[in-house]
Amino acid sequence: MDITLSSDIKYLKGVGPKRAECYNKLSVNTVKDLIYHFPRGYIDLTSCTPIKDACVGEICAVAGRIAKKLPPARIRKGMTIFKAVFTDDEEDMTVVIYNSEYLFNSLSEGEPIILYGKISGNLVRKEISSPTVFKIDASKTMQPVYPVTEGLSQTLVRSTVQNALSLINDRIYEPVPKDILKRMGLCSLAYALYNIHFPPDEYSMRTAKRRLVFDEFLTLGLGMMLLRGRNREKTPNKLYSADLKEFYKNLSFELTACQKRSIKECVDDMQKDRPMSRLLQGDVGSGKTVVAAALAYFVFKNKKQTALMAPTEILASQHYDTLREFLEPLGVKVGLLTGSVSAKEKKILYEKISAGDIDVVVGTQALYQQSVEFCDLALVITDEQHRFGVEQRASLSKKGENPHILVMSATPIPRTLALMIYGDLDISVLNELPKGRQRTETYAVTGKLRQRAFGFIKGELDKGRQAYIVCPVIEDNEQDLKSVKSYANELSQNEFFGYSLGLLHGKMKPKEKEEMMLRFKSKELQVLISTTVVEVGVDVKNATVILIENSERFGLSQLHQLRGRVGRGSEKSYCILVTDSPTEECKKRLKIMSKISDGFELSREDLKMRGPGDFFGSAQHGLPKLKIADMSEDMEVLQKAQLEAQMIYESDPELSEPHHKGLKAIIKELFERRYD
Repeated sequence: MDITLSSDIKYLKGVGPKRAECYNKLSVNTVKDLIYHFPRGYIDLTSCTPIKDACVGEICAVAGRIAKKLPPARIRKGMTIFKAVFTDDEEDMTVVIYNSEYLFNSLSEGEPIILYGKISGNLVRKEISSPTVFKIDASKTMQPVYPVTEGLSQTLVRSTVQNALSLINDRIYEPVPKDILKRMGLCSLAYALYNIHFPPDEYSMRTAKRRLVFDEFLTLGLGMMLLRGRNREKTPNKLYSADLKEFYKNLSFELTACQKRSIKECVDDMQKDRPMSRLLQGDVGSGKTVVAAALAYFVFKNKKQTALMAPTEILASQHYDTLREFLEPLGVKVGLLTGSVSAKEKKILYEKISAGDIDVVVGTQALYQQSVEFCDLALVITDEQHRFGVEQRASLSKKGENPHILVMSATPIPRTLALMIYGDLDISVLNELPKGRQRTETYAVTGKLRQRAFGFIKGELDKGRQAYIVCPVIEDNEQDLKSVKSYANELSQNEFFGYSLGLLHGKMKPKEKEEMMLRFKSKELQVLISTTVVEVGVDVKNATVILIENSERFGLSQLHQLRGRVGRGSEKSYCILVTDSPTEECKKRLKIMSKISDGFELSREDLKMRGPGDFFGSAQHGLPKLKIADMSEDMEVLQKAQLEAQMIYESDPELSEPHHKGLKAIIKELFERRYD
């Protein structure tokens, strides 16, 4: 059988059906997938360390031979220690192997080898425990270390990747036009793929990586531009200039400069003959809803309808109340459509929406159900966009004829990154807090001060305020939930005995979560103990303190989002970060949290410290996953790739030129599952 890059991995030499299942767990299904299964690191065998220079505690490679194998020592049932004397003819060290007779037997006395591992022992007698063993002929390379799973060893994956790479020289298509490669000083794709896996030195590896990172950013940026172009067909909803003075006069506060600027940008967009497609990006509590209200009023003045979709019923209800306050005095009719609205009320609502008797419809996913028909939908607003799939946003847009789109997000991220993630949207930024909004004081403490922190919370509760206590359940598994429940139980019986406490976690049904949040919002509960599911954007003005347990387990951006649950009213608010493992890195991060309150600045720090993998969470934004590029480390390549993508798109928006055929195929493959 002729093996090609698109062949099933099971047909590759050395794989077979059983091992193919292991590869499938790593999302490696074809030969091409394996070639793009990049190493997560390398063992550098190009410069070995003499034994005398190998420092205790360091990981290094040492070259030499086994001088003598010692008898095995069985120290207890099921535990055997194997030892050997290793020498580089200048100095000796002891090789210690636990419970692996196979590894011990593979060592032959006198045979030249390289050992790679952590040096232990002391200055007099150095040891290396359970090292990785390489034949001396590997000494001219950097050995790749791959993400693996049970049933696959590093040696096996290396061998299989070599088999796959032998197929590419005459079969790999060069997708990037030659003039771009020359301008950017990039190597060929065949060179990059071989040298990312088996580079002879660090320079070759970096040369290969730069090419592959560029390809990834170029195709991602270009793909987002194509999406954006596809969304820019002409719209019958071109709106006309309308006076917003009445709206501004009705407000009990003055808008910030960036709120006014964002409203103007959106209003200008909606007066063009192509639909607005804009991201309103604002820090926690920056006042996005009032911008949405101003735009809904502008649409109302044009005698058309607006739909605002929120991810949960409680957020939808909150938006409904706020929009009514802003708009109903001006004659705008606002309706609320969620799953819990009774069948009878829904029927009446459907009739009013289709007749145009409701100007602004606020709701959850219930908005894009088949039975909902709008009279003249001109503007679609989605709040907390990352909580919706692209398909859901598209389904709501289909309720109108190419309506204007506004996406609101409370995740502040640097502009270059936002352009990549939301490449199909223009961007408006709210980067100043409304007047009168106070900065939340943030304190980082160790577990020794936990009781004192509880005492401080009780002081706030006794003043009639409310508090959140957050526990870091990452996966909502049974064990974690058990510990959160017992923690909540312990607090209710001891430190917070006599106070009313509620518990919120991810395993609860949506209806139960809604009820718990409503009880907290209506002041029936004084303390809400919650996992990270505590709703983004939920506005409980009376909550003035949030305590976050095991705060070292969160990224800066997530801590900032959680901190945003308080400080929503006029009272002074506090955030207490508790940790029981104050490592140096943890101290550094919590110190940053205590000092910086600006979300955009924090997101930059978060990117530096954690990288975008953690920063964005699990593919929240619907982006194809990056395999090798790192948005924090590779910012320079990202910016250059964006410029090249822009030039390609402007000269050939359909990618119909023959020299863009390869790029078009990659983009189609990259995006078809997510954006079909």
